[in-house]
Amino acid sequence: MVKRESGTVKVNRMTQKPKFYVVWKGRKIGVFSSWEACAAQVQGFTGAQYKSFTSRRAAEQALRGKYAAHVGKPVSSGEWLFAPNPPIAGSIVVDAACSGSPGRLEYRGVDLRSGEEVFRQGPYKNGTNNVGEFLAIVHALAMLAGQGSTLPVYSDSDTAIAWVKAKRCNTKLAADATNAPLFELIDRAEDWLAGHTTANPVLKWDTKAWGEIPADFNRK
Repeated sequence: MVKRESGTVKVNRMTQKPKFYVVWKGRKIGVFSSWEACAAQVQGFTGAQYKSFTSRRAAEQALRGKYAAHVGKPVSSGEWLFAPNPPIAGSIVVDAACSGSPGRLEYRGVDLRSGEEVFRQGPYKNGTNNVGEFLAIVHALAMLAGQGSTLPVYSDSDTAIAWVKAKRCNTKLAADATNAPLFELIDRAEDWLAGHTTANPVLKWDTKAWGEIPADFNRK
């Protein structure tokens, strides 16, 4: 907003939150506290890898990892590391994205510690987010069981967690020719749950305390 007082012009600017920039690949690598310092390392540098974060701690943690674990994710990614009661770092986090209800559905799983995507499925026609969350949890459980791993699985969907515990996808989604592949997956998931007792805890991701689940598709 611009205000004119006594013949002078005063500009009121909103206070901007500081950002910290990680450069994984550039003229110099490191954490930089201004865009100007970051730009000096990456502008005109072929294949530069860099990203902004909302705290120095998150940026320094990201620098110790790989660029691929952070590209395309919100700038707050990694803030769960500094929560008073953080999630279990050795775990798989899952999420689904659906454009419409029903709509185009995808789901995926991410290794929380490394940030690496460990599976992705879809897109499927005429699905729902809850169906995707359910399938993502079961996919993670089956994958971990095959590896002999007891890592926990996090989801931010109370509904999907309840369906997994009941071993039934209690969806009201109508089956038709367009989503037949999706219902085949549901049947396989329910059969797998019926035939297996897993040692992997299925836990609720605390979005309020930890931010968006790192498997989020960042499409909100």
